[in-house]
Amino acid sequence: MKVILCLDGVCIPPKCPVVDIQDDKVIIGEKDNVCTLTKEQFNILKEKIKNNEI
Repeated sequence: MKVILCLDGVCIPPKCPVVDIQDDKVIIGEKDNVCTLTKEQFNILKEKIKNNEI
């Protein structure tokens, strides 16, 4: 699943941040500026966001 984090008219499409959820990893970022997380790391990040820790 790939989610593009842009509002219409705010970003230039190739520069829009993306969350790309793959079978074994999650890639977050834009074109040449990305962070690759394992599924376990991504789940920890999600929980911290849900718990208002970050």
